Amino acid sequence: MAQTLTLMAVHAHPDDEASSTGGVLALYAEQGIRTVVVTCTNGEFGDAPGQVKPGDDGHDEEEVAQLRLAELRQSCKILGVSHLELLGYHDSGMPDWEYKDRPDAFCNVPLDQVADRIAGLIAQYQPQIVISYDDKGMYQHPDHVHAAQAAAAAVAKSGTPAKFYQTAMRPSSWRKIWAALRELGVEAPDRQVTPEQERQMAESEAAITTSVDIRPVLERKREALFAHASQIQESWFSKIPPEIAEEAFGYETFVRAVDTTGAPLPETDLFAGLR
Repeated sequence: MAQTLTLMAVHAHPDDEASSTGGVLALYAEQGIRTVVVTCTNGEFGDAPGQVKPGDDGHDEEEVAQLRLAELRQSCKILGVSHLELLGYHDSGMPDWEYKDRPDAFCNVPLDQVADRIAGLIAQYQPQIVISYDDKGMYQHPDHVHAAQAAAAAVAKSGTPAKFYQTAMRPSSWRKIWAALRELGVEAPDRQVTPEQERQMAESEAAITTSVDIRPVLERKREALFAHASQIQESWFSKIPPEIAEEAFGYETFVRAVDTTGAPLPETDLFAGLR
């Protein structure tokens, strides 16, 4: 019997599954491919209702975690995710917050321990494709870095997946979004980019190997993102014009870090060489 085609996405927090892989999760689910989301933390340091931040009155870590996990389950339902696996670690908070120094923070859990748990899930589900982040990418959130390193170690340890991908957002797409929002008079992140960062962004975009057209399921991705209402309801994201959203988010892009199929690059299908 042919092995069930399976995609596994390893993420740091509730909402990451929708923002960076919502398109491919929905697209491949529609094609009958089994999809597995592994979420490493419970998202305790996200916003409480009303955009209440950690450390402010009204922010209860456990309540925020339960809210975010409920939102995650709804998002996965919208995306047609077959299986959701929760590792249950504690959110580490942002890089410049002191919370990341707590011994129970995910980023302080021994890497081998996390990798062993992910490897166990790889053994259980036998995915041909595993996706996580680039641990050297521009977004150096401690939980994203730790999840990326653990996923890579688990893939290497198990030897099961045929391919391992790292998510890679095109910097040029973000520039279009910021410009469009500013034209509309919407307050958007105003990021001053240094020449060194410009060089890194150019290298990051040039490294992309795989671009998947997710426009047929873009509305479902958007719906899944808005399932995480506690985090984005009042954000600039909700104000992106639909035509800009399609242009910027109509493709999900990746770097193929491990491959045993020999499928030629560039790719338009994560399962190229496997079907």
